[in-house]
Amino acid sequence: MEDRLSHIERRILAILQGGLPKSRTPYKDMAVQADLDTKQILAVLQQWKRQHKIRRIGAIVNYYKVGLEAGAMVVWQVEPERIKRIGEEMAAFKQVSHAYQRQTAENWPYNLYTMVHAETLDETRRIVQQISDACGVSDYRILDTLRELKKTPPTYIINGE
Repeated sequence: MEDRLSHIERRILAILQGGLPKSRTPYKDMAVQADLDTKQILAVLQQWKRQHKIRRIGAIVNYYKVGLEAGAMVVWQVEPERIKRIGEEMAAFKQVSHAYQRQTAENWPYNLYTMVHAETLDETRRIVQQISDACGVSDYRILDTLRELKKTPPTYIINGE
């Protein structure tokens, strides 16, 4: 059976894919834009979450605009039996925006990835060392961010169609 989006779901997705409104009432603003009630928006989003159509909704932060001009992807080699706990510990650092597990490869033994943000490259390295010391993981590589290539959400619906 085909799982098609309803007209209301298509309107919500068309608005949502442009990013959350920059306000204190983003869902209310989305509802006004979609000519719907806020409760309808929230009900659809909750349904999508239950159906595993979405995992979460979050803002895309431009770290450069908030004063964090240095960043690095840090790849860590963590024993499989420790990866969940270590990932949670690393994610708890306020300078870490992402922490996730990936498969290793023949010449790439790193299985835990974190994105670390700071004001300078030196500060980034100090934070990585603090994370390493706190979590007891010493096998890692720092991949400095040279430039950001894309920071936009994907587009699924054009003009609400």
